[in-house]
Amino acid sequence: MIDPHSIFLLVAALVSVIGLILLITLLKLNPVIALLLAALSLALVAGMPVTTVIHAFEAGVGATLGHIAIVVALGTMLGKMMAESGGSDQIAYTLIRFFGEKNIPWAMAAIGLLVGLPAFFEVGFVLLIPIVFTVARRTGTSLVLVGLPMVAGLSVVHGLVPPHPAAMLAATAFKADVGKMILFALVVGLPTAAIAGPLYAKLIAPHIKLATENTMAAQFASHHKEKSLPGFGLTVSTILLPIVLMLIGSWADTLSAPKSALNNGLRLIGNDDMALLIGALFSFYTLGRLRGFTRETILRFSNECLAPTATITLLVGAGGGFGRILQESGVSNAIIDVATRSHVPLLLLAWLLAVLMRLATGSSTVAMSTAAGIVAPIAMQNPGVRPELLAIATGAGSLIFSHVNDGGFWLVKEYFNMTVVQTIKTWSVCETIISVTALIFTFGLSFVV
Repeated sequence: MIDPHSIFLLVAALVSVIGLILLITLLKLNPVIALLLAALSLALVAGMPVTTVIHAFEAGVGATLGHIAIVVALGTMLGKMMAESGGSDQIAYTLIRFFGEKNIPWAMAAIGLLVGLPAFFEVGFVLLIPIVFTVARRTGTSLVLVGLPMVAGLSVVHGLVPPHPAAMLAATAFKADVGKMILFALVVGLPTAAIAGPLYAKLIAPHIKLATENTMAAQFASHHKEKSLPGFGLTVSTILLPIVLMLIGSWADTLSAPKSALNNGLRLIGNDDMALLIGALFSFYTLGRLRGFTRETILRFSNECLAPTATITLLVGAGGGFGRILQESGVSNAIIDVATRSHVPLLLLAWLLAVLMRLATGSSTVAMSTAAGIVAPIAMQNPGVRPELLAIATGAGSLIFSHVNDGGFWLVKEYFNMTVVQTIKTWSVCETIISVTALIFTFGLSFVV
C-alpha cells in the first residue's frame, strides 16, 4: 500500500507548481520572486526544518549556476562575435541556399542533432541560438518555426543517443552495448525529432504571436552584405571547435592511458566550460582580429552581450533552487515509492520513474541517473528486456514536460521572448511529444529486436 504521506507530498508539489504558474501569469510577479515563494511554501508545508529551507534553495541555485552561468556567458560572447562579424549571416545564407526556405525547419533539426551529440543541451543552445535568430530574420519566418526544431534535435540526442554524456549514464547503469544503443537510439530518435521538431513547430507556430521586440535577438542582429561576410569554412570551424574539443574529451580514455598526463589534459580541454572558453578566445581572433576589429572593440562586444543574460541566469538559478527544494522536501523519494510499488512492465517502469523524477527535479540527467539506478538491479533479475532499450526508455522519460523547475525552460522562454504559457505550449509540449513518441517507438522496436 502506498504511504499516505507520499501522496500528500505529491499533491503539495503539484499545487506549488500550479501556484507558481498563477503567480507569474495572473499576478504578474517577477518569476525569480515567484520561484522563491513557491519553493518556500512547499518546503514549509512538507515539514522541512525552517533553518534548512533557505540553505537548500541557495544550494540549488549555486549548483545550477555553477555550470549554467559560465556556459551562457561564454556562449553568448561567441555568439556576439558571430553576429558582429557576419558569421551567423554567412551560415544563414548558406542554409537558405542549400535547403531552401521551406525546408529550413528540417535543416535546424539536423543541426541540433549534430551539435547536440557531445554537448549538454544548454551548451548547444547558446551556440546555435544566434543562427536561429539570423535565419528567422533573413527568411521572415516565425522564431518558433525555426527555433523549436533546433531545440527538439538538441533534446533528442541529450536523452537518447550516446556518446552524449547523459545518455552514456543510462548505458553504463544498464551495462548496455554502446554501439547497439547508438543504432537503436537513432532508429527511435530520428523520427521522434522529426515529429516533435519540424512537424509540431509547423502546427503550433501560427498560434504563437511573439512580441516584436526581443532584447536577445537584437544584440545578435547584424546588417552585413553577403559579399562582405567571413568564409563559411572559417565560421563553421569556429562554432564547431568547442564541439570537437568536447568529443575529444569524451574519447580521452580511448585516445590515451587513463589517468596519464595526456588523458588529464584531454579531459580538461573537453570540459564544457574549458571548451567554450577556448572557442570564445578563438572567435576573438577568427571573427574579430581577422575581420579588422580592434582589441577595444572586441572587449566592448564581450562586455555588451553579458547584460541581457543577467535575467536568464537568475531565472535558471532560481529554477534550480526550486528543484532542490523538491528533492530535500522528500518529493523525489515519494515519487520513487509510488512508482516502485506499481506493477508495470520493465520498459514502462523505467520510463515512468524517469518521468516522475524529471517532473520533480527539473533535471533530465538526474532523472536518468536516478531511474537507471533503481531499475538496473531489477533488470538483472529479469533478463528478457534488452538493456539498450531500457536505457533509451529511461532517457525518453527524462525528457518529458520541461516546466518551471528546469533551467532549459527559462532559457527557451527568455531567448525566444515568450510568456510562460507560450513556453508551455511550445517547448514543454515539444518535450512531451519527444518523451511519449520515443517510448512508443522503443516498445515497437522491442518486438522486432
